[in-house]
Amino acid sequence: MSLPYAILTALLEKPSSGLELTRRFDKSIGYFWSATHQQIYRELGKLEVAGLIRALPAGRPTRGQRKEYEVLPAGRDELTAWVAKEEDPKPVRSALLLRMRAAAVVGPQGLEDELRRHLALHEEQLREYEQIEERDFPAGRDGAQDRLRHLVLRGGIELETFWIGWITEALDAMENLPEQD
Repeated sequence: MSLPYAILTALLEKPSSGLELTRRFDKSIGYFWSATHQQIYRELGKLEVAGLIRALPAGRPTRGQRKEYEVLPAGRDELTAWVAKEEDPKPVRSALLLRMRAAAVVGPQGLEDELRRHLALHEEQLREYEQIEERDFPAGRDGAQDRLRHLVLRGGIELETFWIGWITEALDAMENLPEQD
């Protein structure tokens, strides 16, 4: 499971509370590895018990104060080992691709509307990624960390571009389908 590594990564970038992590996930890591508020808090507890992170000491005690966490050396070592670990690609699981396959058997009634809906969603996501790229990666910003972060974003842009192209091709193909027997 990659969630603990996503959290370690985020905490190494900036010590944070669970709430701050959730907000940061929504703006960055969550584009390619999503997690709910509850999942993040549950994982923070596990990471703390495992000795990979710790809650930072509070400036002054207050009831209900949120904990801010930082990564311990053992957590950095764990993340470093995970980065270097071999992992085979996972098979693609897409309900849309499965629907297309099912349409070959039962007919494409209603599928065109769903394809158009997906196309709009992918176009919207692509626009968002391109805005992030323009805002966060201006020319000349090319430190090692920036380059790697930009590559992650470029991967998202390329995936959205793929889906837009494939769905457009599928819609074109559906217009030219012979009548179903």
